[in-house]
Amino acid sequence: MKSTELYFERPETLNATMPAEARGLQRDEVRLLVSTPSGHTHARFVDLPRFLRPGDLLVVNRSATLPASLPAQNMDMDFMLNLSTHYGHNLWLGEPRWHSNQPGPLPLVAGQAFAVGNDLLGHWVAPHPGLPRLWFAQFANDVTPVMDRLGSPIRYGYVNERYGLAAYQTIFAAEPGSAEMPSAARPFTPRLLQALQARGVGLAEITLHTGVSSHEVETADVEQQTLYAEPFHVPAATAHAVNAARRAGRRVIAVGTTVVRALESAWDGREVCACRGFTRLYIHPGRSVHTVSGIISGLHDSMASHLAMLYAIADPELIRSAYAEAVEEGYLWHEFGDSHLVIG
Repeated sequence: MKSTELYFERPETLNATMPAEARGLQRDEVRLLVSTPSGHTHARFVDLPRFLRPGDLLVVNRSATLPASLPAQNMDMDFMLNLSTHYGHNLWLGEPRWHSNQPGPLPLVAGQAFAVGNDLLGHWVAPHPGLPRLWFAQFANDVTPVMDRLGSPIRYGYVNERYGLAAYQTIFAAEPGSAEMPSAARPFTPRLLQALQARGVGLAEITLHTGVSSHEVETADVEQQTLYAEPFHVPAATAHAVNAARRAGRRVIAVGTTVVRALESAWDGREVCACRGFTRLYIHPGRSVHTVSGIISGLHDSMASHLAMLYAIADPELIRSAYAEAVEEGYLWHEFGDSHLVIG
């Protein structure tokens, strides 16, 4: 697929600039666009149970969001360091930025020292191959205490003000590790979970600690884009639940692109296996999806690698028409925006 096939236009006014709660809504009152081969339906997220069947299995991500945005200094230069992924032994991948609405590049040099706060030192190791906006950084000590003291949730320029970490946690958040919220699950609430249970919809969990935002596909061919490795875990109970649903002809619906990546990374060619590790799996129209029947997601930017995943789950024409309708109907984009249920 050519990357130009991921392009669409939408006005900047469709950025969600604040959480639903700040707009006077409950989390589950954001809009829900439902796309199936029969067409598109407009609803609210609280209506989700009526679009699911008894026996459907929702798979969610239990990763919790970190206060991963840190003030940093490099020689005489102040900048923002958005941590992305921890690879062990205090080695992190991160995105150095000038500030929330101005990315790099910054004039960085491998081996050069920098500081976070007054008591955490690090040095730049190297840019990530194929992703020069991201750098590996080696810290002298554990970053966690400094994140707890100085960090804040990663925020981009389209969000109108700072919101506390609670605004960036989903109801499923249990294991800290994501640089950015697994936001597809943000609209879930206790009352919605009760309604889903009453409907006979099952629930299973994976963990995938997501890094900084999906970036634009920068290669002419979508399939050639580089992704960085993210840690994930598919427990035995979830592997069993997904395999049982598939054998019984019941639908498996991923809540977020992170869930699809985790389940597909655990696919052995016949079934989902319990496993843990790091994945760089890139899901695009040139690669079949074996584990899910559909996905609940936010709305992704033009040219985003996550949009390419949707083209692998459903007919690309269905996704294109859905996005055209979302723009026309004024749906909101990004982590505090509206939702999209796609069943291929």
